[in-house]
Amino acid sequence: MLQKQKQNIPLAVTMGEPAGVGGEALLKTWAYHRNNLPPFLVIDSIDRLKKIAKQLDLDVPLYRHKLNAANLPPFNKCLHIIDTPLESISVPGQLNFKNVNSVVNSITKAVALTLAGNTAGIVTNPIHKSALYKAGFPYPGHTEFLASLTEPNHSPVMMLACDQLRVVPITIHVSLADALSSLTTQSIIEQSKITAHALEYDFGIVNPHLAIAGVNPHAGEFGTMGDEEQTIIQPAIDVLKANGIRVSGPYPPDTLFTAQARSTYDAAICMYHDQALIPIKTLDFDGGVNVTLGLPFVRTSPDHGTALDIAGTGLVKEFSLVAAIRMAGKLATNRSNPKHV
Repeated sequence: MLQKQKQNIPLAVTMGEPAGVGGEALLKTWAYHRNNLPPFLVIDSIDRLKKIAKQLDLDVPLYRHKLNAANLPPFNKCLHIIDTPLESISVPGQLNFKNVNSVVNSITKAVALTLAGNTAGIVTNPIHKSALYKAGFPYPGHTEFLASLTEPNHSPVMMLACDQLRVVPITIHVSLADALSSLTTQSIIEQSKITAHALEYDFGIVNPHLAIAGVNPHAGEFGTMGDEEQTIIQPAIDVLKANGIRVSGPYPPDTLFTAQARSTYDAAICMYHDQALIPIKTLDFDGGVNVTLGLPFVRTSPDHGTALDIAGTGLVKEFSLVAAIRMAGKLATNRSNPKHV
């Protein structure tokens, strides 16, 4: 049974892309899993969710949530909504650029509520980056926008997590060639420090162990297959150790994710996107969670996109959203009751 969050404060779940599968996954999550999840409220359009519930034949009573109101109905009796109307009609699977402001407003409201202490953390439904970009959205993605809403601006780190594995990619949404050229000792040091801190304060792991992946076959094999391990990665490991962080490596990437290897560390620091995401999606495609480390609030997200091709069909599986909500609840509890204090 989940430990209750401090004062039973709900999480905030954002709208995401209205034409995507987020609304369907959300309604299924409440309908089928609400008794085994921490409470959450949704920043979304009530009208949109009503239409989706009717289309899916889901019995989900929707309640217009009032902040700080007395005698609110319990979470397991109705889905609490902070109504955020759409600016235009939303059709499943069809992007409508006129709704970008509603998507952004949902995220902004979630951050404001959480920073004010009205919600315990944020779970973001997937957004569609191309739709945002065409509407003039100036940030690469969710994570950078969330960081911009904090003061001072923080340096967030992306972690992907499931029950069997936690991974952090040092470089993310760039080509493999650009990932190699942009990899630096300093970026490994900074993101590893943030990861170690989050493992302790958010995940409740005392003296966490980070395993650092190499970037070349056989971790370079003493420079015969590339020297990044010697010139970039090992110097970062040396600095991290000098700072008291329990870290080891660099390890050959092809053996770092076996069951035996995974049992020896708390998170793997990977050098590029697919090096991190391939193993975790292979291990738990439906249950993987995107966690943003280094922010002044808890933020998780399902590890999938908007899936426009199946939006409106009822085929979406809700398990990644369920896992994201469950993990956000645990992280929020750990932050409010740190084990190391």
